[in-house]
Amino acid sequence: MLRILFVCTGNTCRSPLAEGLLRIRVHQEGLAAEVRSAGVSAMTGTPISRNSAALLQEAGFKESIRSLAIQESEVKWADLILTMTMGHKRTVIQRFPGAIDKIFTLKEYVEDDHRILQAIEERERLVTEVQLKQALSQTVTVEERNRIYKLEDSIPDYDISDPYGGPLEVYRQTANEINGSLDKLVKKIRERKDDPQPGK
Repeated sequence: MLRILFVCTGNTCRSPLAEGLLRIRVHQEGLAAEVRSAGVSAMTGTPISRNSAALLQEAGFKESIRSLAIQESEVKWADLILTMTMGHKRTVIQRFPGAIDKIFTLKEYVEDDHRILQAIEERERLVTEVQLKQALSQTVTVEERNRIYKLEDSIPDYDISDPYGGPLEVYRQTANEINGSLDKLVKKIRERKDDPQPGK
């Protein structure tokens, strides 16, 4: 059984949409997965946004989801942590560095272009090194900065758009964006059902 945790900011818009939409697929297609969601700045117990709830109900999701602040217990529970943005990914890694091997953005995890994946890995390594140098008051070279900029130019935008405060149609666009990645995720879940490792 694969345990998946979706993460966004307040756990009221994007990650509950991802949770509910994937749980529908899990039920309909008999996938061996459990799904939860949480937020890096969530207030536990807050209702999800009305528009997210409306779209989930429209899709056939009957259960209620309330926001949850990400905690160590959720991180330990999860085999795979999929964030809505690169910023969320970095925040979760900073808080729970021991879980780094199972934390990805949703779009990154379902990416199948190995050149892009290698560029992401190099960028993340360089960003970490630069942040460490800055923390130690060491000089960051022009070459290091330029390499990061060059890598960023070669990497697609892996952030799921934030519909917060927008009308239902904006939420629907975000749901469609999430569903596009969930199609690929479901395929990966099927392919890896005999593989206990959460990595790519």
